[in-house]
Parts: sequence; C-alpha cells; structure tokens
Amino acid sequence: MSMHTLMQYEWSVMTPELIIVGTALILSLVDLLMPDDKDRRPLAWIAFIGVVIALIATIGLIPAKTASILYDTFRLDAFGKAFKLLLLAGGALSLLLAFDYRPKEGLKHRGEFSYLMLCALLGAMIVTSSGDLIALFVGLELLSISSYILVGLRKTSAQANEAALKYVINGGISTAMALFGMSYIFGLTGTTNIKEIAVEAQKLTDGGYQYILALAFLLLLVSLAFKISTVPFHMWTPDVYQGAPTPVTAFLSVVSKTAGFAIVLRLFITIFATAPARGKDPSSMLLSMQDYIAFLAGVTMIVGNTVALKQRSVKRLLAYSSIAHAGNVLVGFAAMSWVMIDSIWFYLLAYLLMNLGAFAILQRMSDETDSDDISRFAGLYQRNPLLAVAMGVFLLSLAGIPGTAGFIAKWNIFLGALMTEPGHYVLAAVMIATTVISYVYYFGIFAQIFFRPAAETSSLRLPIGLALVVAVCALGTLLFGIVPGLAYHFLGQFEHFGDFLQ
Repeated sequence: MSMHTLMQYEWSVMTPELIIVGTALILSLVDLLMPDDKDRRPLAWIAFIGVVIALIATIGLIPAKTASILYDTFRLDAFGKAFKLLLLAGGALSLLLAFDYRPKEGLKHRGEFSYLMLCALLGAMIVTSSGDLIALFVGLELLSISSYILVGLRKTSAQANEAALKYVINGGISTAMALFGMSYIFGLTGTTNIKEIAVEAQKLTDGGYQYILALAFLLLLVSLAFKISTVPFHMWTPDVYQGAPTPVTAFLSVVSKTAGFAIVLRLFITIFATAPARGKDPSSMLLSMQDYIAFLAGVTMIVGNTVALKQRSVKRLLAYSSIAHAGNVLVGFAAMSWVMIDSIWFYLLAYLLMNLGAFAILQRMSDETDSDDISRFAGLYQRNPLLAVAMGVFLLSLAGIPGTAGFIAKWNIFLGALMTEPGHYVLAAVMIATTVISYVYYFGIFAQIFFRPAAETSSLRLPIGLALVVAVCALGTLLFGIVPGLAYHFLGQFEHFGDFLQ
C-alpha cells in the first residue's frame, strides 16, 4: 500500500483510537526516561486526561455518518460510537482508581499501570469497530494480553501470580477456541470481512456446511463465554478478581465485559442472524440457537447468585455478582427483542456506574487493612456517613431496587424477555427469583455498614481520585434511576442502531 493511498483514508474516524495510542506512547517514553526514584502516580492523571480527550472526540463524532476505512476492517457506526462511550468512561474512572491505589507491599511498576491500561482500552475500542475477523482478533488479543500483565503487576504477591497464571491459561484456551471458530467460518465463506461473511453464509443451504457453521457458532460462543464470565466458563473469575490490583479488577469487570458483549452482538447478529439452519427456525441460525443461549443465561444467573451467598471476601462476592449480571445481560441477548441493543447498552451503563463506585469504596477499605473481608465494612456509617450512603446506593442498584439505575436496567431486560412472541416466561421467572436471592448477599454488606459496631472509630477520608469516582458513580446511579429518559433520549440519536448491518 503506497503512502498516497494511506493519506487518502479518512483517518478522522479513528480519532479516539489515535489519541489513546499517542497518550500510551508518550507515557511509555516518560516512564522510560524518568529516574527510578521519582513518583509515577501523576502518570495516571496524564492517562486520565488522554482518555477524557478521546471521550470528547467520540462525542464529537456522533453526528458523523457511517464510514469505514482500511478495506472495511474498521467501521465507525452508531454501535461502535455508543459502546466506545461506555469503554472510555469506564477506562477514565478506572484510571482514577489507579492514581490512589496504595497496596501494603507497594507497587514498583506503577508507570506501567497507566499505559498498559490504555493499551487494553485501545484493544476494547478496536473490537467495537471491527469490520473484519482479523482486526477483531488483533483488538481482542491487545485487550487480553495487556490485561494478563495488569493482573500480575503485584509481582511479590503469590495471590496475584496465581491469578495471572490462571488468567493466561484460561485466556489461551479461549483464544484457541475463537481461532477454531473463525477458521471454520473462513473455510466456508472464503473471506474474513464480516459483512461479506454474512452474504456468503446465507448461501450455505447444504446440510453439511450448516453443521460446520453451527460448530463455528458454538466455538465462538464458548470462547466469548470465557470473556464475559458466564457459566460453565466462569471459574477463573473469582480468583483473578481477588488476586488482581483493585483498579484492574474494576477495569476487567466493566471495560473487558463491555467489550465482550460488544463482540457477541457484532459477530452473532451480523453473521448468524440470516444464515440458514436446520433447527427450530430454518431461516436463521441465531434463532435456532436461541434455546442454548437462554439456557446459558439461566444457569449463569443461578450459579452466580447462589455461590455469592457463601463469600466472605467482598472482591469474590463482587466477582460472583459480576457473573450473575452477565447472566442478566444474556437474557436480553437470548430474548432478541427489537430493543435488545438499547437495553443491553443501558444495562452496561448502569453496571459501570454501580460497580465502579462499589470498587472505589472497596479499594479504600482494603488499602487500609490489606483485607477485603466483609467485616471490614462494619460501622462504616459511623466513620464516614456520606461514604456509607454512597455504598448503600451502589448496593441497592446492584440488587435492582427502584429509584436506581440498576432497577431500570433489569426492568428493561425483563420486559424485553416478555415482549417477544413467544415470550421467555421461564427465563423472566429465573431472573426474578435470582434477583431476590441476590438481596441476601447485597444486604449482608448493607447490614455491616449501617447496623454493626465499628472496630475503629477514626473517621475515614477518601483521596481525591476515589472521591471523584464515588461522586460521579453515585450521582449517575441515582440520576439514571430517577430520570432514565435522559439515557434513552441520548440513545435516540442512534435510531436503534439502524446502520448496524449496512
């Protein structure tokens, strides 16, 4: 490809990604040139500013028409813009957590913290805009490999080393399965372009080819189930969440999960929605596989919520909570209603706010004592009433109590499961039952905060980074819970992602 051809591309559609790349390069050079004894925490602020600029650039691109560059390997459409806003917001708040992260044993490689998080964020952004399997795989691996290193950054911690090893092994298996699935798709269609694959897949009327395509579907589903932590591919999640530094755990729970669902929606709807099959609906392989996805969603909700009941470590509890919430989001995908993408986007927005807020407070509590046992929250209301109320808001939202964004998110998914013909009544019932079960462990923390005596009486103060995260997340959780129309009015300009298949 000549330089003249390269200069003809409309590179402005990649402005947010280029800003993140530029910031990561600058930070890596600054980290390399800084003397070893200099404090590297300000690098997190530079990374934060870079992400905020990228977020503003993404907002500026919202009115832009759908475009693709580099032979349609990178697409800027409404879907990509909407999910990038979530990723960038999650990345910015995670970086604020990283600024104030102070593990008891110290952190020698704090500089790497910031630019590795930017690299992972860049990978997540690329997968949301991928128009080609190769670009998607590169973005996915950039996200995964950066995350593996981030999980193991506490090099003197045995727990972190174990978490990183488990994450690498499980991630490697997941990658192998994704490649298997993609290779079958390439073998059947002769192309890696996702839109061209969709066209070629519609021509596969031979039964043998359809079985191979169904096998590719299942391999990709298993691979992505690892990424979004759904049962039975969730076993790595509690160990990795507990062993990783808290800002990394928060990043994985929000950014990595959002990217995983973006891939699920992009790949499965584009490629398999119109591919013929020999299941219950011969016109669509995706609809033929609907029962399998619904089963996965139901089992994930049941296992995530019931195992969380036994947890004493709040990090592990939030890990199982994350698994349960992945099941809730999968209900929206399994239902396949016409508001599916809107409902999932809102759910991921609500989850971002309530989960990052909870992790910010958990980070402050565990930094003080090097423990994340649930008893550390005892008497928090006496030590810092505002912080206790904020944690109460996040827990109520995670439980899906009215007046919070979490309630609206669950309600929309629930309605989506009932509005289709036929309705998914069993799945909706499982969702209600498991939500009630979740009250037990969320209100267990609630009781510690407000009804247990404090072991220490000293007041608890928040550093500025954590205070900003808690304030933004608490306000957002309440605002979108009381006035959810604000978010849906914003989504209205994407016109239900009508350009998704163009």
